[in-house]
Formats: sequence, C-alpha cells, structure tokens
Amino acid sequence: MSRPENAVPPSVLSASWLNASVPANSLFAGKITVEDVVGSTNTRLKAMAAAGAPAGTALLALEQTAGRGTHGRSFQSPRGEGLYLSVLLRPRAAVEDLLTLTGWAAVAVREAVEAASGAPAEIKWLNDIWLDGRKLVGILTELAPLDGRGGADWAVIGMGVNLTQSADTFRAQGLEDIAVSLAQAGYPVNPNVLTLALLERLDTLAREFPSRREDWLERYRARCLTPGRRVAFERDRRRLTGTAKGVDDRFALVAYGDDGESYAISSGTVTML
Repeated sequence: MSRPENAVPPSVLSASWLNASVPANSLFAGKITVEDVVGSTNTRLKAMAAAGAPAGTALLALEQTAGRGTHGRSFQSPRGEGLYLSVLLRPRAAVEDLLTLTGWAAVAVREAVEAASGAPAEIKWLNDIWLDGRKLVGILTELAPLDGRGGADWAVIGMGVNLTQSADTFRAQGLEDIAVSLAQAGYPVNPNVLTLALLERLDTLAREFPSRREDWLERYRARCLTPGRRVAFERDRRRLTGTAKGVDDRFALVAYGDDGESYAISSGTVTML
C-alpha cells in the first residue's frame, strides 16, 4: 500500500501512516512499530533481535525513560520533543567492515536530516550530527557478539534527533551550549516526514554495505567538521591533545599529537577544543 501524493502526515508519529508510506520494496516495509514509552529503543530492539526479529524491524518511541548514548552515557529523551528510532540490520560482513558501520550510519542520518528539513547538518567525528556548532543527533550502533564465522548476528543502529526543544529547555538542562534542536535553529520538520527520510537512507545503507565503502567514505569526509580542529583524545589512559588531520579509509580520525606522534583514533571520545 502506498500513500496518495497529497496525503498529509499526522503531527504525531504514526506507525500506520509510516507503514503505508514506505515503498513496498523497502527493507522496512510492514516492520515499523511506534511505542508510547520505552526504556530504550536500542535495548528493546536488541531483545527483539535475539528473539529472531527480521532485518528491517524499526522501533520508534514517543518517549524514552532510559535512553542511552555512547560509552554508557544517558540520553535525554523528553516526550514529543525528539525523534527516537532504532533499526535492526543483519549484515553479512567481515569484522573490519562491521567496525565502520557507525560511520556509514552518520552519513545516512546527516543526509536524511538535510533532505527532510533543509538543515545544513555536519558530522562531528565519529557519530554525532551537529548544527550551528551544537549537537543535533546522537547515534549508537551496537553489534551482537561475534559469531563463529567472524561476523555478527545482528546490528542495531539507534538515533535520537532533537526536534522541538527551545533554548529555555536546553538551558534548564544545562545543555544550552551543547545541544540544539531543528525547530530552535529554524528548520522545523514533521516527525513522520523525517522518519521516512531516515528509513530511506538506512535502506540504501543496508543494500550497499559494505561494497560501496569508498562512496560513503567520500560523503563522510565531505561533511565531517573535525579535521583541521584542535582536539583532545585518550590513548593508553592518557589525555592527549593535537590537531585532527583527516579521516582514514576505515573511518578512523587521524590526529597529530602535540607530542609529535601520529594517531589513528578508531573509538573513544574526541573533544574539539
């Protein structure tokens, strides 16, 4: 089933509207669920994956009570103010390719945000989407334990997009210099329209991963704002500073440390100074 061209999306996330609007050949066709409240869409979808949910299962929530970011950080998930989405993939790829999946996800999410809202978003290495110098989207990719074939049984890609928070909202949370929403920056967007754009890009990701890596890497580099910036990072439990120079062929950040050494940073937190 496809929606008429003039169909107006509801103002609140709607599983029925989304399932009717996704193309029939999409990986996500007929597999989209919207929950009222969950602890974490990633946590719930990981349990569904372990129970045998098919690739293309997509879970959204109007509110998360235990949203998670990278490195175990909490993620603010107020009701109706953000878009909280996790998707399940079952990629067949080598370990070294699976470790680049977060970089691919950043490209897909950035492009979807721009297509749906017009916002000129950028990627802050590795997996944050920034707008106007502040964080707009957080992405969390989680893989099943590696199987005997050297791959993964499933991958869950989760994202939280700031939609309608105001400057006062962020100020009350102590995030006014850190976070921004699409509405606050002047790019309001219907959550259903944004979800369709996200699923379209993630569907393409699933079809092209990992064979089109060079194309996705080029798009990542073109919109990554970290190279050229002064950065702080950790190595062997030491905090180091230096200058980010670029992104290598495995989506790792190359930085020249103030200690004279060159570093390829593939994980961990990088802070722009």
